[in-house]
Amino acid sequence: MHIHILGICGTFMGGIAAIAREAGYRVTGCDAGVYPPMSTQLESQGIELIEGFSPEQISLRPDLFVIGNVVARGNALIEAVLNHNLPYISGPQWLLENVLRDKWVLAVAGTHGKTTTASMLAWILEYAGMNPGFLIGGIPVNFGISARLGKEDAQSTPSSFFVIEADEYDTAFFDKRSKFMHYHPRTVILNNLEFDHADIFHDLAAIEQQFHHLVRTIPGDGKIIVNGREPNLKRVLSKGCWTPVETFGEKEGWHGKTLAEGGVAIFFRDEFHGRLQWDLQGEHNNMNALAAIAAAQHSGVPAGTSIQALSEFAGVRRRMEVRGTVSNITVYDDFAHHPTAIRTTLDGLRIKVKDARIIAVLEPRSNTMKMGVWKASLADSLGEADRVFCYTANLGWDARSAMAALGEDAASHDSLEELVRAVAAEARSGDHILVMSNGSFGGFHEKLLTAMRAVEPAGVI
Repeated sequence: MHIHILGICGTFMGGIAAIAREAGYRVTGCDAGVYPPMSTQLESQGIELIEGFSPEQISLRPDLFVIGNVVARGNALIEAVLNHNLPYISGPQWLLENVLRDKWVLAVAGTHGKTTTASMLAWILEYAGMNPGFLIGGIPVNFGISARLGKEDAQSTPSSFFVIEADEYDTAFFDKRSKFMHYHPRTVILNNLEFDHADIFHDLAAIEQQFHHLVRTIPGDGKIIVNGREPNLKRVLSKGCWTPVETFGEKEGWHGKTLAEGGVAIFFRDEFHGRLQWDLQGEHNNMNALAAIAAAQHSGVPAGTSIQALSEFAGVRRRMEVRGTVSNITVYDDFAHHPTAIRTTLDGLRIKVKDARIIAVLEPRSNTMKMGVWKASLADSLGEADRVFCYTANLGWDARSAMAALGEDAASHDSLEELVRAVAAEARSGDHILVMSNGSFGGFHEKLLTAMRAVEPAGVI
């Protein structure tokens, strides 16, 4: 069977492509931005890519067009598909009907931490010998790929388990439900819940309603793993819940205790399950680990095994990923793009580097950030940094005013080249530069490292 994927270079749709190809489908696709690394990753899997959305692509005569949510009415190829009455489906619906229907699906939902928690959970199941399939919005270092079908044995029997990052963003131009409504999980993690995606949700109540709809799909013999510290999630569950609930982050459920000698002691209520010794920093990562341990136990993995697995968890690319070190200056890449994520990421780095200087570089790139929804919270979220630089190109609000509370410790630049020069000039030995963006940031990381290497021999930095 031949499927043609519209919007194939997005993380989710690229994952769909990889899974379909692994399952034996002929896969082609198109996007407005066909460029590395996604283009090379897909092409290495034998997937033909087309730049743009030309209506002539209907001549490929695929059995089915799979539509990503980046494609809207008015798109020339979409209009051709509709005008010729050709078969089409959304990516999430295709995944349900062709992959998830007979699986034990473990879904990770929430405003923050979905990618890291889903990566932890997939690794735990892998470590336990369950060889899960997964589709994650990032690349877990332990796997080196963001999606796979999952095989149970050498005879290529499909695995019974599938881990998915469950996004609340809408599904497609013809289906405005959240994507996670299509996954039908048996185990679900509700990590946290804040207002986000202001381009499609009017307020927090609208997002809570989508989470309530998700809760309505969980079977009675399933399990909901919920952050016990989140009042917004408690409000979601109060709308109706037909599934057993376990909490994490509070003593009535799964919780951790940071030990003076290092590591985190893991408990369920009063029962001690072991000590987690790992390199990840910050309370948010401890919470992610608790959620993953709880979800894995529901699928049959003892907590002790999960703790052993997480001690070997290597993290996720673009989540506090070290991109390089020059003259004892370390440059990190992180996906943080919401004030809470920015704050927790900086808090985790502060724990790691102690009194060393932190330089935060932010590209407010998400749709919600571009709309200025979070501008009043921006300065506070960046407070742990010693110096702050903000990239303001194509921003519809005044970042300088938003960061005025940081005084001379903050600066804004409309030019990427000027930003690179300013950060390179500011950096000195022992600094930690945290670069935060949910996009490619115009290759800022490599440009900065190149600029710092250029002056390294002269001892300027």
